Amino acid sequence: MKYLIASDIHGSLTALQRVLQYFDDQHCDMLCLLGDLLNYGPRNGLPSGLDAPGVARLLGERAHQIIAVRGNCDSEVDQMLLPFPMMSDYALLVDNGKRLFLTHGHVFNDSHLPPPGSCEYFFFGHTHLPFIRPAEGKEPCICNVGSPTFPKGGNPPTFAIYEDGHVRLVDLCQI
Repeated sequence: MKYLIASDIHGSLTALQRVLQYFDDQHCDMLCLLGDLLNYGPRNGLPSGLDAPGVARLLGERAHQIIAVRGNCDSEVDQMLLPFPMMSDYALLVDNGKRLFLTHGHVFNDSHLPPPGSCEYFFFGHTHLPFIRPAEGKEPCICNVGSPTFPKGGNPPTFAIYEDGHVRLVDLCQI
């Protein structure tokens, strides 16, 4: 299976449309959303294409393809707009015997990992700073997927692809 893993959309319909276009063009199977879906948050400016109801509508059309977790800007009100569960702090996927731990990053992150041996791949967002750190010893491969809406640290807008044990970041400016 091919998983597109994105975080920190923050209500930007423009960013989500670009991510979903890639999802469709690349024939991805599942959309894994790592939180901060609708609310732009008090520390961010207004995102381009701010349209939380539009984001909820587009995601709702794909509810059968979505696995989502809660971000620090997500609330019960956001859940009321979305027809798929998104209030859990993490989700664990198993793909061909490999465990993928999906979380936003405000509870578990690269400094506070789940217990050793609980996953082979650890995905998060929250900081909007994309990177991939290969597995080392008992530590899983760690990937911060960045943000398609509010990239930070001079980084481009990004998300990740996981397929057949391989992780890569996708730069929205390059597609």
